[in-house]
Amino acid sequence: MRVHVLFFGLMKEVMGRGSQSQELPADATVSDLLACYRDLPRVAGLLPSLAIAVNREYAGKDRPLHDGDEVGLLPPVSGGRGATRHTALVDSRIDTEGLVAAAQQPSDGAVVVFHGIVRNQSRDRRTLYLEYEAYEPMAASELEKLADAALTRFAVREIVVVHRLGRVEIGEASVLIVVAAAHRAAAFDACRWLIDTLKQSVPIWKKEYFSDGAVWAQGEPFPPAIAILPGDSGNGGER
Repeated sequence: MRVHVLFFGLMKEVMGRGSQSQELPADATVSDLLACYRDLPRVAGLLPSLAIAVNREYAGKDRPLHDGDEVGLLPPVSGGRGATRHTALVDSRIDTEGLVAAAQQPSDGAVVVFHGIVRNQSRDRRTLYLEYEAYEPMAASELEKLADAALTRFAVREIVVVHRLGRVEIGEASVLIVVAAAHRAAAFDACRWLIDTLKQSVPIWKKEYFSDGAVWAQGEPFPPAIAILPGDSGNGGER
């Protein structure tokens, strides 16, 4: 099969091009694709710091590839102090294991994970599934701002924030936050701040489906700096 590989930032500079096609075996994974670049001068040293996007969604090394897939090799984004952040809105299962493993580096003393999972009951009723809706361009931008603010506010090295959209089944993750840092206190503090602030300020809404109907979840009030009126809680979207 053939996949289309995109290069960005330093990877683009090192490769001398922005993209290329790569032939792979029919059962290849992301790891197999990365192996194609391990023997290239200057590239092998960059591979441990890359994030991988498959068809514009973050993916782990075990993600299967298919003919025609678009794969982005993403060097760390700007964040200051050597820190990095990766944020995404996705409409398929979050690769929790792969993203957590990719976030960890030898310099880290702690990796704190918040794994928000859809439970099977709410409001004393059995939940069938959830649906998430977002003002997507704004939500994507706000996630990036949120992660950048956390990198500035807390002594952490890397932040990953991924949120599901669309239908999410019972037991699946709706949101994943990963914080890697040298010390556990900073990692815990940043993770708690990220989920609490996300629930208040990122325009994502949740609809709960029950056997006898559906209802939009009542959201937390906007922070005073955002709210139109004092006490106004027009966000919806409890997560």
